[in-house]
Amino acid sequence: MHSIARRNQCLQEESKMKVEMKVKSIKGHCAAGYQVGERVIYSEPNITSCEGSPLCLYALSSFIPYLTALGRETEGKDWINQLRALQCPDPANTVVFSLQRN
Repeated sequence: MHSIARRNQCLQEESKMKVEMKVKSIKGHCAAGYQVGERVIYSEPNITSCEGSPLCLYALSSFIPYLTALGRETEGKDWINQLRALQCPDPANTVVFSLQRN
């Protein structure tokens, strides 16, 4: 997708209830090419990489149960409201994503 179109899509996604996953740290080498600071936006039913990196199937498949829970309105005491970060399942090349729910 062209970078301007991707940026516009990210802006559209930001107007919905969303979860922003931002690369916080990388241990080793990320095979998907993520860099610290890159953002991935989840706004049901879409997942968009804002900086143009490929979406990592392994990381996203492990995040889906959490993203669907974060993407809905919950009571303040719900356990999902305590979640602040997720990491990809690669033990040798771990990428940690911070989470922000809007």
